[in-house]
Amino acid sequence: MKEKMKKVAGVCKLIFGYGIMIVLFAGGLTSFGYLAALLIGGETATNICTWIYKSLIPVIVYVSTILILFGLLSMYLAGEKALTPTETMSSAKSEK
Repeated sequence: MKEKMKKVAGVCKLIFGYGIMIVLFAGGLTSFGYLAALLIGGETATNICTWIYKSLIPVIVYVSTILILFGLLSMYLAGEKALTPTETMSSAKSEK
């Protein structure tokens, strides 16, 4: 059972990793759209910015939210604990 959960966690982690990379890239590309709108100016620039804000950004937000759920699911299935102190961390603080 644990092996199966580890395999599912690995697939979820793979989907999360590639998906977040694509979403971050798409978010970065929006800056080029805004830069093009700045250079073009006028009503066309307004239309470009409006399209980016109303059409592209919500898709990026929804997809990244779903991908974060994949990342959390992979951590849960693999039994990882990301933000919990370990024994070495607590002993390092007591030495100070």
